[in-house]
Amino acid sequence: MQPGFQAINRALSTLNQRQPMPTVEFTPNLARQTTTRSCRVEGATVADALRAVFEELPALRGYVLDDQGAVRTHVVIFVDAVAVCDRKNLSDPLRPDSEVFVMQALSGG
Repeated sequence: MQPGFQAINRALSTLNQRQPMPTVEFTPNLARQTTTRSCRVEGATVADALRAVFEELPALRGYVLDDQGAVRTHVVIFVDAVAVCDRKNLSDPLRPDSEVFVMQALSGG
C-alpha cells in the first residue's frame, strides 16, 4: 500500500472508532416507561443528553421534567454521583464519559 493511502486508512479508522458518550441511566421505576434502563447519547450538558433521550422516548419526558422543562420536584438527577445544581435549565456540564443517573426521590417518613 502506498504511504498516502496508509495515512488515509489510519484517518478513516480513527474517525470510525466510537467516541465515548455520556450514559443516561434510569431507576427501574422510570425505566418501565422505556425499552431500556440506560442509553448512550451525545450531549455537552444534562439538558442536551436528556433532549436526546426524549427524542427517542417522548413519553418519558413528563415523568422527569415539568411543563416548564425543569426537573420535577420528586425527581433527582446525578452526574458522576453528584446531584445537578441547575434543576431549572439543566446546564450542568457533561464529559464524554459522564454517567447521568435519573431517579425518583423518596419523601415522607
